[in-house]
Amino acid sequence: MGYTDHFNFEREPFSNAPNAKFYFDSEQHNQALMRLKYSVDTDKGLAVLVGGVGTGKTTLARRMLDNLPFDKYESSLLVMIHSAITPEWIMSRICMQLGVKNPDISPLKMLKQLYERLLEIEKEGRKAVVLIDEAQMLQTRELMEEFRGLLNLENPEKKLLNIIFFGLPELDDIMKLDAPLAQRVAFKYTLKPLSAEAAHEYINYRLQVVGCDDPPFTDEALELIHNFSGGVPRLINTICDNALFETFLRHGTEVTGTIINSVAEDLGLVTVGVTMSPSVDIQEESEDDELDDIEIIFDGLEEN
Repeated sequence: MGYTDHFNFEREPFSNAPNAKFYFDSEQHNQALMRLKYSVDTDKGLAVLVGGVGTGKTTLARRMLDNLPFDKYESSLLVMIHSAITPEWIMSRICMQLGVKNPDISPLKMLKQLYERLLEIEKEGRKAVVLIDEAQMLQTRELMEEFRGLLNLENPEKKLLNIIFFGLPELDDIMKLDAPLAQRVAFKYTLKPLSAEAAHEYINYRLQVVGCDDPPFTDEALELIHNFSGGVPRLINTICDNALFETFLRHGTEVTGTIINSVAEDLGLVTVGVTMSPSVDIQEESEDDELDDIEIIFDGLEEN
């Protein structure tokens, strides 16, 4: 018996896995999505969304992908989790994700293949969109120049490819490696931590998803969760998950402020927005997601 049975939950409500069922449409996430969608629909070319660790960038990127139906968009999401990639390698992945069959090993011929494919997509009345998550991993000027070249693919009327970068705040400095690319950012949005009110709504929403009608967190516990997490959703999940388990071990039915303080001490947290100790390792894993249009870029892949 685990805490899900103890609290009569249908499943764990605070997993850090990016599950679409738990997507919380906060005001700022809604505003970000509307602006990103506008950027794509008006062929702005390059848009950027930045945010601190755990603020929901990956969740938002996947939500964006879900909001781009195939009949109107040819879209893909590439997740960068290593910086040791080459412009040729990433170009080949973008080509394949957008439907180029058998990309040529020659960069120039590959670019021509992509351009022809983009013209096909435009002729079909659809838009080509590439979402790049963890874009701060693109740490060379050559990679930035490659994306600038992709933005030059256009016809006399409009750009043929829209690119959206999702990354940590240091992405701003990385993009400055190629000043002309940085100047082409048509839209930028910054995700911030949740306010106390939004954090409480976030917690209650996730509990409702798992069938909880009577939230077990006291008002004091909710206030402390926001203080210790600084409003960062990933940290909120970690604190809540540990607190529910601790309450289960104590055979309790209510998550109190005392329990939150105990959990925060174990996790190495201090109050009011100081981030988690480096000794705490939290990894996001895919769960119940459609990954057909998502590719994770990592070290050790085959060479071109």
